[in-house]
Amino acid sequence: MNENNNTRQPIQATSGLGAAMPDQDVERMLHRRTRRSFVGAAVAAAAGYGGWHWLRTRRADDGVPWPLRRILETNEQFSRDYFRSAHRAEEHLVGAAPRNPRVNGDLGLTSDIDPARWRLHVAGLAAGDGTAELQLGDITSLPRVETTMRLCCIEGWSILVNWTGARFRDFLLKYPPITQSGKPPSMDHPEDLYDYVSMETPDGSYYVGLDIASLIHPQTLLCYEIDGQPLTAEHGAPLRLVIPTKYGVKNIKRLGRIRYTGVKPTDYWAQQGYDWYAGL
Repeated sequence: MNENNNTRQPIQATSGLGAAMPDQDVERMLHRRTRRSFVGAAVAAAAGYGGWHWLRTRRADDGVPWPLRRILETNEQFSRDYFRSAHRAEEHLVGAAPRNPRVNGDLGLTSDIDPARWRLHVAGLAAGDGTAELQLGDITSLPRVETTMRLCCIEGWSILVNWTGARFRDFLLKYPPITQSGKPPSMDHPEDLYDYVSMETPDGSYYVGLDIASLIHPQTLLCYEIDGQPLTAEHGAPLRLVIPTKYGVKNIKRLGRIRYTGVKPTDYWAQQGYDWYAGL
């Protein structure tokens, strides 16, 4: 009977042809590979550091080095090409929204405000001197819309909220802005509208820039109620923007000024390095 041989045999390195390699050759090969790996890692680290140093020393464009801004702008162009007014955010049953929804940010809300004395200043209008000063009743007199949609924060969380307000497109038609042709605005010809809108809080400390296509989306609201009750201070009383095609940073609270413009407006968070478009 054959017995198993449990004696361990030394493992010998072999060449590519299967022949055993002497220990000295194995050591030289390992040394070459280790040195080559070290040099390669050093070159990669130096290139990475050099690239990062070059990037961070480029001139700033809206708060970030211009190469990063160009990347964000490219992403914006893809998003704008994909955007369609027929693409709607999912709407939910009113009862699906939790009570006392989470608050997203307080920029522009630190000072006290009397809702009865609040006014909405609008510029870029076709009538008169191009401006208007509106009260909350001017907004609540527009067709009332109630909906439950998801608010998505750029920090990564989201929550269902029950909103009540007026469609921005109804507001635009009631208080028409100047168009490129000089004709009254029409939702059938949105290309005649100027491309951008600037919005600010009454104190000017928070401001957003928005594209007109997103604002005239049928789900974009000028909101004055939450959960069937007037907006609370932390949710942007007396009037805020609800725009479900954008992240929460664009859903400006305590809206005080609206200005139609053909020039891309500045944006608070874009100047901190975030995406200007901020589309979902």
